[in-house]
Amino acid sequence: MDEKIVKKITDETRLKPIQVIATIRLLEDGNTVPFIARYRKEMTGSLDEVQIREIERLLNYYKMLEERRKTIIESIEKQGKMTDELMQKIISTDKLQELEDIYLPYKPKKRTRATIAREKGLEPLAQYIMDYPNPEDYVDNFVNPEKGVNSRDEAIEGAIDIVAEIVSEDAEIRKFIRETVLEQGVVITKSKNMKENSDYKMYENYKEPVSKIKPHRVLAINRGEREDELTVKIEFPDEYILKNIKDYFIIEENSYIERAIEDGYKRLIKPSIEREIRSILTEKAEEQAIKVFSRNLKKLLMQPPLRGYTVMGIDPGIRTGSKIAIVNKNGDFITNSVIYQENPTAINVILSLVKEYKVDIIAIGNGTGFRDVEKLVAYVIKENNLNVKYTIVPETGASVYSASDIAREEFPDLDLTVRGAISIARRLQDPISELVKIDPKSLGVGQYQHDVDQTKLSEELDKVVQDCVNKVGVNLNTASYSLLKYVSGITPSLAKKIVIHRQMKGGFKNREELKKIKGFGDKTFEQAAGFLKIDGGNEPLDNTWVHPENYELARELLKYKNGNKIVIDEKTKKDISQKFNVGNITIQEVITALEKPNLDPRDDVPKPILREDILTIDDLKPGMIVQGIVRNVVDFGAFVDIGIKNDALVHISEISDSYISHPLEVLGVSDIIEAMIIDIDRQRERVSLSIKKAVEYNRPSNNKEKAKV
Repeated sequence: MDEKIVKKITDETRLKPIQVIATIRLLEDGNTVPFIARYRKEMTGSLDEVQIREIERLLNYYKMLEERRKTIIESIEKQGKMTDELMQKIISTDKLQELEDIYLPYKPKKRTRATIAREKGLEPLAQYIMDYPNPEDYVDNFVNPEKGVNSRDEAIEGAIDIVAEIVSEDAEIRKFIRETVLEQGVVITKSKNMKENSDYKMYENYKEPVSKIKPHRVLAINRGEREDELTVKIEFPDEYILKNIKDYFIIEENSYIERAIEDGYKRLIKPSIEREIRSILTEKAEEQAIKVFSRNLKKLLMQPPLRGYTVMGIDPGIRTGSKIAIVNKNGDFITNSVIYQENPTAINVILSLVKEYKVDIIAIGNGTGFRDVEKLVAYVIKENNLNVKYTIVPETGASVYSASDIAREEFPDLDLTVRGAISIARRLQDPISELVKIDPKSLGVGQYQHDVDQTKLSEELDKVVQDCVNKVGVNLNTASYSLLKYVSGITPSLAKKIVIHRQMKGGFKNREELKKIKGFGDKTFEQAAGFLKIDGGNEPLDNTWVHPENYELARELLKYKNGNKIVIDEKTKKDISQKFNVGNITIQEVITALEKPNLDPRDDVPKPILREDILTIDDLKPGMIVQGIVRNVVDFGAFVDIGIKNDALVHISEISDSYISHPLEVLGVSDIIEAMIIDIDRQRERVSLSIKKAVEYNRPSNNKEKAKV
């Protein structure tokens, strides 16, 4: 293990070296992040998934850096240009960009004006120009028509081209300019072929410092440029930069080197650094967008399940009608129907289905026309005094699922619109089990998701899904292929084998039976078994979070069970620790698993808002307190479903009385909040909210009525 890498990771994460070393060893031994986080706490000092993934990210970065360093050293040594000073520079840098800057003068390149001048033998003249103020007497030595140098002027121009390239490839100069532009540069955008009512209207004549521009604006500007509606450039503090470059290179007054510096800066350095700055801004913006998407996705997947209810799912439609599907308490499809909300028969269809199948909750997808369906459902409930509630469910991605191979395998005989209604109903019963069937990018909880590196986005979102699935655990005998493929250690092909084995054998009686599946070796079993639960099998511990490697320890601890608690004194705990060669962290983890065998991290999350009546924008007025569900969080605020046609907006300035850099510091997708209405645009049907305490408590008390829903 590279001690330098360990030191760097330790410094950056501020973790103990022993934790970093243990985590690296576990990762390099092929252990998954969820497995390490849950079952190797003793070794890592209880690091969580976020900390482990950060160690993994830094480890990959520094490994890549070392590989690149090795390649660069080999390349320069082959050229015979390596010096002790250069080697020290290469070895001492910890940043990939600085390493590339050092390598730039030695990097194989296409023919340039400078390489052509070198071919003509003008490099000694260029060096002379850099060292002496007046090269006039030396120039005649390089006039050589046979080499293509026909005059003194041609010799000087060629030498200046070489000097310009030397200046442009100086690592210290590039670093200085890059840092200067990041601090003092300005992003300038102007309109180009801008359409009427363009999304980029605010950027038609726009300026903002590079140091202050927000990530979402960078992505918007990039998109506007791609769509040929904007031109974008970075304004440099040219005078300040040129002065510093000249001070760096010029010892005595030298008009030739001044010309070379100005040419090198304008022709070579500036365009290159501008591309780098745009790339840096884009990379940071993409990182932020992916981070926001990841955190929103995690909250979406970790919504609490509403188990034990018969649910009617409605996929709203206008021209082709709204499709209805009913699923029982276990999520099994029962029946389907269709209604046209303008047709009076729709009322009777809903009423008869609710009564016949004893529907507990109606889940309405939030697609086109869903408020009309909501009015209809609310009317049926109220007029018939039904003991039924309804809720609005985000249907983003339902159409993607409906047309997918997974949906066709599940419901080969059903129309895809009915599959969509089933998905909406099941999302309420167990969100994660249903949402994993859909590409995370199609779930609508990001910002500018199509403008970021799609490979990076997919990789990060897959990690989020994996972490969530393994936090919740899965029922080995009921979990779908889509859920199983995210379980620690299980590949998609192995997930299919599990489903096939289950279909042929009628389910698993214990975790050990997994080893009968071809490809399910000891390592895979170690990584996966603890996350796969079996309800009603022949080994009770298989339905707990206890890993099979600790079953003997668990049986020992069960001897001290008193009611629902395991009561054990410190001496006994110490004896058990020595007997099974485990520490207190593992013992406590097993005790918790035995006391709470079906512990679900989603149990502490507030359940979805269930409504009985409808709310319209006409019912609202400023100062009113409303309850809502956060549907999406972006850089500038959060969109909240308060029960009207469009989601209301809580701008970042109305989220907290104290400074926050991002809405995610306070809000997350699926959070249930109370907010005050501060503005209503009835024409555009837009509502602005505030959750700042100062706003809420400084309003006149007679305005603080709650919206009735």
